[in-house]
Amino acid sequence: MEPVSDSPSSSPGAVAPWLRWAWLLSGGVALATGVVGIFLPLLPTTPFVLLAAYCFARGSPRWEAWLLGHPRFGPMVRDWRDRHVIPLRAKQLAWAMMALASAGSLWLLPIPWRWLPAACCSVVALWMARMPSR
Repeated sequence: MEPVSDSPSSSPGAVAPWLRWAWLLSGGVALATGVVGIFLPLLPTTPFVLLAAYCFARGSPRWEAWLLGHPRFGPMVRDWRDRHVIPLRAKQLAWAMMALASAGSLWLLPIPWRWLPAACCSVVALWMARMPSR
């Protein structure tokens, strides 16, 4: 008869309680940031929702199931997990918002920093363009 251990290494799926809470908290922050990104043009929603799903998968099966079943966010996460695709509508909206926000930053930011948001948005836009669409 083998001794029973409560250590996280005793079973592959076991995670220390503090680590589960850290994953859950990280997922909650990522999801909240993604929701705020719906309303703020420089803050993308999709990457933060995908990050939330990643964190919830490691910290809380219940929250992961909730996110996967969500009518707005669930299909996006499932598409990414199954085929690494981003919905075309999400791409188009992201490109439009990044263009508007970059144009605004060119007008509002001081001269040495004006190019930074546009450069970051350009990199993200190119990455998104290379990803397949649903």
